[in-house]
Amino acid sequence: MTTTTLALIPLLPLLAAALTCGLQNGRRAAGVAIAAMLGSCGLALAAFNEAWGMAAGAHKTFNFEWLTVGDTAIPLGFVLDPLNGAMLAMVTFIGLLIFIYSAGYMKDDERMARFFCYLSLFAAGMLGLVLANSLLLLFMCWEIVGVASYLLISFWFHKPEAAAAGKKAFIVTRIGDMGFLIGILLAFKTTGTLTLYDGGQGLLETLPSGMVWGMQASGLISLLLFMGAIGKSGQLPLHVWLPDAMEGPTPVSALIHAATMVAAGVFLVARAIPLFEAGDTLPVVAWVGAITALVAAFIALGQYDLKRILAYSTVSQLGLMMVGLGVAGVSVGMFHLLTHAFFKALLFLGAGSIIHGCHEEQDIRKMGGLAKPMPVTTIAYLCGTLALVAFPFTSGFFSKDEILAGAWATNQPVFWIAAAASLLTAVYMTRQCMYVFPGTHRGAHTPHESPRIMTVPLVILALFALGLGGLAKDSVLAKLPGEAAQHETIVIVVSIAVALGGIALGWLIYRGRALGQAADPLAVTPLVRKLWFDELYAATVGRLWSLAIIIAEQLNELLLRVRDLAVLLADRTGNAFAIGGDRKLIDTLAFDGMCNRLRSAGHAVTRPQNGFLPGYLRLIALGAVALGVLVFWIK
Repeated sequence: MTTTTLALIPLLPLLAAALTCGLQNGRRAAGVAIAAMLGSCGLALAAFNEAWGMAAGAHKTFNFEWLTVGDTAIPLGFVLDPLNGAMLAMVTFIGLLIFIYSAGYMKDDERMARFFCYLSLFAAGMLGLVLANSLLLLFMCWEIVGVASYLLISFWFHKPEAAAAGKKAFIVTRIGDMGFLIGILLAFKTTGTLTLYDGGQGLLETLPSGMVWGMQASGLISLLLFMGAIGKSGQLPLHVWLPDAMEGPTPVSALIHAATMVAAGVFLVARAIPLFEAGDTLPVVAWVGAITALVAAFIALGQYDLKRILAYSTVSQLGLMMVGLGVAGVSVGMFHLLTHAFFKALLFLGAGSIIHGCHEEQDIRKMGGLAKPMPVTTIAYLCGTLALVAFPFTSGFFSKDEILAGAWATNQPVFWIAAAASLLTAVYMTRQCMYVFPGTHRGAHTPHESPRIMTVPLVILALFALGLGGLAKDSVLAKLPGEAAQHETIVIVVSIAVALGGIALGWLIYRGRALGQAADPLAVTPLVRKLWFDELYAATVGRLWSLAIIIAEQLNELLLRVRDLAVLLADRTGNAFAIGGDRKLIDTLAFDGMCNRLRSAGHAVTRPQNGFLPGYLRLIALGAVALGVLVFWIK
């Protein structure tokens, strides 16, 4: 695998984005984007094959000098190892299916070409992020992903909710990105490099040493990097943007919430795990993930929007991935990331198929009875649901089981929190399925099955959702760093009990209930209002921000007045010098005035010299008389 071959993986979608940005024909743009993604997928699978043949912990680097500042060279580059080899294969394969699905889902949208331009840009940023061997290059691609997600979430900007959701996602994730950027600067200051692997001299090979701001350098840097992961992966308290991202088209939801954007934060922690281990900050990762998983699962119980339930499910599952990284290392956390990518992409695309078949209806209270008119979508969706609730022997069961085993071995309070979140996951997904599939249809329009271009990706993803975990478990745990814990009897019992018990509990609560008409026993006000996180932020951070804006405006107004006063003072001072000093003092009294007086005096003196002789004689006579009188008076 050469540098050029690796570079082509993100460059092909980037080229597709450049080509489709000027197209008006949506089908042609879709063809270009899908062809580019297919090429990237082929190259990524080849890279995965090579990476999976490496020994555990091995890697290949492809570095090149980007620029030189003074005596400091700043290199960029790519790295290939089992960690990002698996990510490349997963991102490109699921991305390809989402691209194909989007061709059917967006076929009637007049801005379809622009949509595929944004999708391609998104894919290019994510693939570059996965391949990066430099924190600087990773951050560049990280921001490309952020910009593309803003464009995609607010794609239907004519809807005020979509425009607001795009801005919210962009602003909230920037809070985490600020911490990420500070961490990058501190890493460069303490080590002198941002290259991750560099023949023993890379950032993850030497690791920062010493103290910074009273903390161990590795610990502080890892916490700052984790801030970026919290924003991107929707962990508390920066999770509020992710459910609102549902305002974008459903393929965007699948792309953001399954294989790409939200996985970036988990991947960052996995990539930088040596920093977290050296700084002893993995317990922080585990606790943040556990609390996020539980809180998001509770909120999902009270939601009625089909996609919003899945969004909070994604927040919860991302929390479990963080728990896996925190208690058992890279292999366990990334194993759940890989399995989750397939079944959550399946669920979001299935939700899009349901919405399409129900004529753009998203409220589960207005659905019901979809099993008969939409059999393919129903079966595929139920496969994804079983994987999400960790039904025995589905892919989600194997990956969640490893997380619980690791938590039981290292942090038992986190184990019980993760188990409770898993129980709630089974409850809210059973609740959702009870509303959507059995009974009679409660909507205004007759539902219908989606076209094959949308259902075929669902079938493919359903197969992976059911079988990937069992097939890939041993190889993933062996190839990636970290050690899987022993599966104690209590772990196995709890793992099966929370899945089956949650399904049974949800069925007992909602069977026979007049869904859509009667009150929902789980949709209590705090959960419907999402535990008032948005209201809390509006009342605190929002008001402080408004106050800061008012202060800034008043300060700006004061500075404008000071500026105007200074301009007026300068104007008056200039006029004083120009008129009083130059014109009146210098011109009138000094140089010009003296010249005028001398000229007048000379003119006056020359008046007697008029050239008339009689006048001269009279003056001589008068002078002689005056002289005689003077002499006589003196005597």
